[in-house]
Amino acid sequence: MTDRIREFLRNRREDGPCVVVDLDVVRANYAAFARALPDTRVFYAVKANPDAAILNALAEMGSCFDCASVAEIMMVLATGAGAERISFGNTIKKERDVARAFELGVRLFAVDSAEEVEKIARVAAGAKVFCRILCDGAGAEWPLSRKFGCEPEMAVDVLEHAYRLGLEPHGVSFHVGSQQKNVEAWDSALASASAIFRACAERGFTLSLVNLGGGFPAKYLQDVPAAEAYGEAIFRALSRHFGNAIPQTIIEPGRGMVGAAGLIEAEVVLISKKSEDDPVRWVYLDIGKFGGLAETMDEAIRYPIRTPRDGDAVEPCVLAGPTCDSADVLYEKTPVLLPVSLAIGDKVLIEATGAYTTTYSAVAFNGFDPLRSYVI
Repeated sequence: MTDRIREFLRNRREDGPCVVVDLDVVRANYAAFARALPDTRVFYAVKANPDAAILNALAEMGSCFDCASVAEIMMVLATGAGAERISFGNTIKKERDVARAFELGVRLFAVDSAEEVEKIARVAAGAKVFCRILCDGAGAEWPLSRKFGCEPEMAVDVLEHAYRLGLEPHGVSFHVGSQQKNVEAWDSALASASAIFRACAERGFTLSLVNLGGGFPAKYLQDVPAAEAYGEAIFRALSRHFGNAIPQTIIEPGRGMVGAAGLIEAEVVLISKKSEDDPVRWVYLDIGKFGGLAETMDEAIRYPIRTPRDGDAVEPCVLAGPTCDSADVLYEKTPVLLPVSLAIGDKVLIEATGAYTTTYSAVAFNGFDPLRSYVI
């Protein structure tokens, strides 16, 4: 917790659970990514946290933006950033949304199928497209499924289809999995990208961009490599697979940009056991999966939790949210160790929650307000 967040929480009016993000940390993270890969443009993944203050700060620093919807595109344009700094990075778009984005000036679109190419060709003539490929997400704490991307061999056909329809086949993208702690994870994906570049050249058209995606981690319970380590490993892989003809590159940090910049302050609503001899207590908070902690699904993301009684003797606890839904349980497979002295009414701090919390917060489920957000 930064001193700025500590001071804010000390003086804030009590209004339920909230997330507080320190913009100084966001700015420092952007600068670290820019230094780590100086020849790579940074496209902040807006979905991680679209708060206007964060978008404005990043726009002022020169960031570009990866958007998943027209609504996110409008948020970015509201900062004064030009449409040339926006990528419509979702591979699943309504045709009318493609048309609207093109009308707003966006010219860079993600695809992963011939059908998506055809949508773009119909309403965004001459636009640039990059094809997302499937890749191994081994080492990621939040692996991405087969929902997005196509096999590398298919990508060549998709890009050629774009070329034949008058679009500009611009490049290749991939995502090595969110919260990726293996700095070498980009190597095999870049090998596939290089092969696609060569195959496209053989078919009579050239590519110029590799979108390296996101995956850069925030620190939760374990240390993670610094941005510089990722930059060095990625540059080695680019040199290995592209030689002296390194293409344009972009990255799409989201979690790594804002995750560690924020924390949630919550309150203990109830502490109980399921039987007299149960060795595990249940600690119910005023926030759960439906209030912003959706990434605790399958216990993939384990947030650091601090209490005012840290240092006292501890015992295993299951955490759960306040809603009338039995799925609103956070850590049951692997309970967390919390102080025996923890009491109803105590505040707890859930750290590294600046990303994928407000955007996953339910709208008035069970009548509970969406997660309040403060950016300072």
